[in-house]
Amino acid sequence: MLESEYKFPEEVNASLDGGRLSVDGPKGKLEREFSHPKVDMSLEGKKILIKSKSENKKTKAIIGTWKAIIDWMSKGVTKGWVCRLKLVYSHFPVKLKHEGDTLVVENFLGERQKRMIKIDSDVSLNIKGNEITISGADKEKVGQTAALIEQKVAVRKFDRRIFQDGIYKIGKTEVSEE
Repeated sequence: MLESEYKFPEEVNASLDGGRLSVDGPKGKLEREFSHPKVDMSLEGKKILIKSKSENKKTKAIIGTWKAIIDWMSKGVTKGWVCRLKLVYSHFPVKLKHEGDTLVVENFLGERQKRMIKIDSDVSLNIKGNEITISGADKEKVGQTAALIEQKVAVRKFDRRIFQDGIYKIGKTEVSEE
């Protein structure tokens, strides 16, 4: 029988309803559905126990993944997640604007049309010079927003060795220091 436990920090409140785990902390609230026929979860005070009667590699991998996701959720609601991106251009001066829930990229590769990137409501965006900082409680949403920004300004139909313009991640999604 495989068994793993995760202990939540003091400032985190967790509740488990069926397979739905809710984690609440100073930076927000996150919910996630966990379901697998061979793996069970139970909450005992500040500890969550993940158990399985099966001891194969797949079940062991699922237990490890669930434990990592619960740790991400816990860190997200206590400290938050941050991802940094940098705007690089050499041919045309590019402007970045944050208007409501969209990031506007103007004059990218000399294009007249603006590139509009919709930002998730659970994520905050900060632009300072040529650096973009994305922060939020949900690690997946922060990382997905950074990936979406990178994709929207990817260079196409130009030689990448010459036109290296774009917005690139300058580090992993990490726990906020704030």
